[in-house]
Order: sequence, then C-alpha cells, then structure tokens
Amino acid sequence: MTRQVRVGPVPVGGTAPVSVQTMTKTDTRDVDATVRQIDSVALAGCDIVRLAVVDEAAARAVAAIRKRTGLPLVADIHFDHRLALIALDGGVDGLRINPGNIGDRSRVQAVVDAARGRKVPIRIGVNAGSLDADLRVKYGGATADALVESAMRHVSLLESFDYQEIKISVKASDVNRTVDAYRRLSGCTDYPLHLGVTEAGTFLGGTIRSSVALGILLAEGIGDTIRVSLTDTPEREVRVGLEILRALGLREPGPSVISCPTCGRIQVDVVTLAARVEEALEGFYREAPDHPRPVVAVMGCMVNGPGEAREADVALAGGAGKFAVYVGGVLDVTVGESQAVEALMDRVRAWKGRGKADRPVST
Repeated sequence: MTRQVRVGPVPVGGTAPVSVQTMTKTDTRDVDATVRQIDSVALAGCDIVRLAVVDEAAARAVAAIRKRTGLPLVADIHFDHRLALIALDGGVDGLRINPGNIGDRSRVQAVVDAARGRKVPIRIGVNAGSLDADLRVKYGGATADALVESAMRHVSLLESFDYQEIKISVKASDVNRTVDAYRRLSGCTDYPLHLGVTEAGTFLGGTIRSSVALGILLAEGIGDTIRVSLTDTPEREVRVGLEILRALGLREPGPSVISCPTCGRIQVDVVTLAARVEEALEGFYREAPDHPRPVVAVMGCMVNGPGEAREADVALAGGAGKFAVYVGGVLDVTVGESQAVEALMDRVRAWKGRGKADRPVST
C-alpha cells in the first residue's frame, strides 16, 4: 500500500479512492475563463485540477482563482522556482515540478520549505520528453529504466530536505513504456503514483491508449490518481477517466446506457438521441447521486427495438417519429420525438429499483 498525502481535502494514496484529475486549457492569467472551465470540469466529476503557471502574472492569478473555486488546485511549474513560491502564497493545494529544471539545490529547497510550511504535496513529474540529458545518454533514450531512475533521483533530492509529501509520475507517450515504467516504479517506492500517458493524442486514439495503459496498471493495483491527457476538452478527459475507473469497479457505476449500433432500418437519429439521453442522465445523477441507477436502452427501430427494450429497466424504441417508452420491460406510453427524452427521464426519476418501478402518469 502507498503512503497517503492530501491535495486540499482530497486524499491521494493509501486506502483513498483513485481520484481523477485534469488540466485547464485556458490562459491562467484569464481568471474568468479559467474559473468557468474549473466549474465545468467540477460538474463533470473532476477531483483535482492543474493550472499552467507560465509566468509571474499567471502565478499571481492563482490567488484570484482560489477565491472563486473550492476544487483543489495544483500549480504546474517549470524553470522558475519563484513561480512556485507565488502560487503557494496564492493558496494552491499542490505543486507539480521537475526538480531538475527549476535551478540549483538552494532553489529546490526554497520550494520544499514553502510547501512544507503550508502542508502542500509536491508531484515529481517525469516525462519522456523532459528526461535528464545524462540518463538519456546512459540508457540510449527515454526508456522505462531511465524514467524511473530520474524520478527516484529527484525523490532523493526532496528527501534530503526531510520532505516526504511526495507524489510521482513517469509518463511516456506509448502504452508499453508507460506500463513498464510504472510497474518498475511501484516496486521501488511507496509514494503515491499519479498515472497518465503523456501526449496521448486526439480523442479516439488518446482514449484508447490511456484506457489500455491505465486499465492494466489499475487492475494490478498500481496507481492512486489519474489524468487522461487528450487533445480535447478537459471535460472529456474527466469523463474518460471516470469511465476507466467505473469499468474496473473503482467508482460507483454511472448511468448505464445501451444503444443500438444502427443499421439501414433506423428511422430516427439514434446517435444524437443516445447522446442526449446520456447527457440528461449525467445531469440528473450529479444532482441525485443516491438515486437508483436503471439500465437504460435507446433503440432505433421497431424491429429489434421492442425486444431489446424489454431487457432494460427503462427504454426508448423509436420509429417513424414515434417512440415507445418501456418500464421494466412493459410498454408504458408512446410519445412523439420531441417528448421522448423527457418521457424517459420521468420514468428514470420514478424508478425505485429492479422490480419496483413506479410509473408516472403517462403523458
């Protein structure tokens, strides 16, 4: 079991649940835009959010951002140790640094001392793209062994200042190297591990690479917090991260939506309809997280639709502008397309559990 640190109110490591992180993609100096994005990722289910602190103006913006959100904030620092000191004064809950690029030993110690005084943890973030030059030569590139040696070198530096509030990441851009590095790292330290695939790519490819790498590691019991890096919105990063955890049984199940893959028989836009249903369900369960969670089906034709719908707890089967709404496998009401999502959500809200479906008055 790993040690436990706290990023604000969120425990990381030990017996704590695996947390989900993302990084804002706004200019941190634009406080209003950054706060809007933080609010949005919080609604998506984010536990911890990281901010790029690129200069003094960004570092000083942290204090204003801190006043407007309760989500734990991590400052991402490179090259200038003074930015970490300003961000700490502004109220950040965590730091991400690469000790090798923020100056000499005295500057690292200044950051460590300031973090210790505020009980703020530091993540040593090693990436294949920013590996120590001597290790790149020693290992002939950014191998898993090189990433781990770099991380442990920096751990030793922080420990030399009698500091142990440490998290570690060793990220590569491909699955095999990432998995290998984290496996090796977990065997030589008990500090909590932040999992991720760096520069994972666009939504489809990045989701697949992150899901495979993080899924393997988490299934082996490796990893305490995750960030899915995508060339996409931070909200989608959070949703993918949550789905990885749910798929492994590490988070409460989200809304379960079954939808047909579509074929030439469909008479309705199932792709759009299923997305609308999923969005409505996510919004409802954010407001009512303890409500029972039915299996919901969205089917696009009246051939297989009714049969498949009967296997779900609440379902829509559509055709020719009309939708049959099923509850507990029994046809409940038929509505027009414009009423379909709300009619389904009425039945979800009334659902008490399998075998206990309460039907609203049909409309």
